Amino acid sequence: MNMNIGSYFRSRHAPLLTGFLLWLAGTVVLRFVHLRLLDPDRMVAVGVLYAMSFALVFLVIRALVVRPRAGETPALAVTGLLLPTLILDAFSSAYFSKVFPNLPPTGAGVFGGWMLICCAGGFAAAYQTR
Repeated sequence: MNMNIGSYFRSRHAPLLTGFLLWLAGTVVLRFVHLRLLDPDRMVAVGVLYAMSFALVFLVIRALVVRPRAGETPALAVTGLLLPTLILDAFSSAYFSKVFPNLPPTGAGVFGGWMLICCAGGFAAAYQTR
């Protein structure tokens, strides 16, 4: 079956629902995994995490969403896809030790920055022209 992902993302609510489901899956995984990369004292590891996450999200968004055709607006699809992360991870960061009791409380800032850099990669892909 050759389904065009672009037509899926033309639906107004599909990116928002997909973004929420991706946020939920990521939050559940982080809830049960211990990441030493979120230690603010490991500056090089945090820098590598940020750089790799930016690049990965950029490439994924570029491959799935940013294939504009007449009438398509990839920037809106990407906004819907990333909006749940931007909204819900604000609360995850504010209540970090309750949401992620398996992670060190000092990782809240690194986590918040990680989510922002991931979203920046997605938005960069949406606005990058061919």
